[in-house]
Amino acid sequence: MASEGVVAPAVAGLADEHETKLAAEISSLEIAVDQQQPTSPPHRSHDPQFNQKRSDPFQFGSRFLQEDDDPFEFNAWDHVETDDTYKEYAEQQYEMQRQAPVSDFDKYRFNSDPAKWWNLFYKNNTANFFKDRKWLQQEFPILDQVTEENAGPVTLLEIGAGAGNTAFPILSRNKNPKLKLHACDFSKKAVEVMRAHESYNTDLMQADVWDVAGDSLPPGLEPGSVDVVLMVFIFSALSPLQWKKAVVNVHQVLKPGGEVCFRDYGRGDLAQVRFKKGRYLEENFYIRGDGTRVYFFDKDELADIWTGKLDDPAADGEAESRHSFEIESLGVDRRLLVNRAKKLKMYRCWLQGRFIKQKEDNTQ
Repeated sequence: MASEGVVAPAVAGLADEHETKLAAEISSLEIAVDQQQPTSPPHRSHDPQFNQKRSDPFQFGSRFLQEDDDPFEFNAWDHVETDDTYKEYAEQQYEMQRQAPVSDFDKYRFNSDPAKWWNLFYKNNTANFFKDRKWLQQEFPILDQVTEENAGPVTLLEIGAGAGNTAFPILSRNKNPKLKLHACDFSKKAVEVMRAHESYNTDLMQADVWDVAGDSLPPGLEPGSVDVVLMVFIFSALSPLQWKKAVVNVHQVLKPGGEVCFRDYGRGDLAQVRFKKGRYLEENFYIRGDGTRVYFFDKDELADIWTGKLDDPAADGEAESRHSFEIESLGVDRRLLVNRAKKLKMYRCWLQGRFIKQKEDNTQ
């Protein structure tokens, strides 16, 4: 179900004509440098022999942009905050979007049957559309742990598995004969693509159609049966009205102490700023040209969703929802991508976290 395509956390080319135009518009903006950033260590990646794009989980790379750096020396820089000029430009874009929203007719058309648009998407874009997510084990070490030879029985559920570009790389590195990977997607066509893949092995993997915001659990899974849930660029495809039910379902299927590995779009990402007229559904929620939906999250908002505070704004330090999670980690991955040949700058923003189902919680 995830549709990040070329915006996966890897240096990628321009997505389309709109992104090229927007990148050109902002290419002359001054790049803000974090004055509080401590002196970078020798391994900060300016020296090619230490060019470690991702040295530690949740550090989102180690290539810091400092005042004396040439931003076009590398294809990407980490931890780059957008400056006031860019933020002002983004706000102007948002206001333009609000003034030209999706029509009521189209809003109903896109929201009433989202599965239709995802099926069309995967019909038109096969597995070759996405790059395999080989970076996941670095960002989520538990994925390495559960695939070790002596890890024992482990059930891994990927929600929004798409064409299998996460599931199959995990299986290719798996040494655990007792691993069972359930790959579910909203799109029937996406599941067909996974099942037709040459590496699809029913001894280790089961692919099924499932709506994370629906009224049932994934086929073949009981309450409290899953060790790890993987959600990468899938939560943003849900309507805000579906968030609560999705969290409840994930909570129900996880074992106490089980965890959610999460990555999705952050507010202010280039993909949000570049939307033109006729794409605005509601605040921070848009319809793409292919009919699929996407939401851009704020870090605090996301924490409130998963701890249950969004349902009860009066809740204090401890979430009161019985389907809440503990935030093990939640960070903002800000990246500056550049086209060195054309001297174009593109600001990206993603959110990444690990959410733990508390052991004292009940499964139901």
